[in-house]
Amino acid sequence: MNLQQPATNDWYFDSGATSHMTSDPNALSHIYFSRYPSPSSIIVGNGSLLPVTATGSTQLPGSFFLNNVLVSPNLIKNLISVRQFTSDNNCSIEFDPAGCSVKDLRTRRLLARCNSSGPLYPLCRPAATALLGGLSSSLWHRRLGHPGHESTW
Repeated sequence: MNLQQPATNDWYFDSGATSHMTSDPNALSHIYFSRYPSPSSIIVGNGSLLPVTATGSTQLPGSFFLNNVLVSPNLIKNLISVRQFTSDNNCSIEFDPAGCSVKDLRTRRLLARCNSSGPLYPLCRPAATALLGGLSSSLWHRRLGHPGHESTW
């Protein structure tokens, strides 16, 4: 089985991944090369081991953070560990047949809506309508001087 497909800059949610993973160290804003990275390899579905050459971190659109990203040159997709992502970003992810929604864990506010036309769930930019809606609502409350919203105007 040949897994050689062109790598992309897109990131995909993976509920089975225990770590974030990429083949491209340039996808990371901070990278750490170590003589003995930990873990030293990634176990894939067929039991094969892929070597880890570095670890790092980055910030994705929407101010989402990916910490402890494993770099392995043989990967063909950038994978986001759902468990690690929700912990690092204090959010929840809801999957549905059309895609997924990333929500703030405390407020349940929509942070990003990621539509999917294929078998994978890509991470997309934040929902513009959610961001604008939240901003205009916040401004409206500030203008009216609603309790809990300090007026700075």
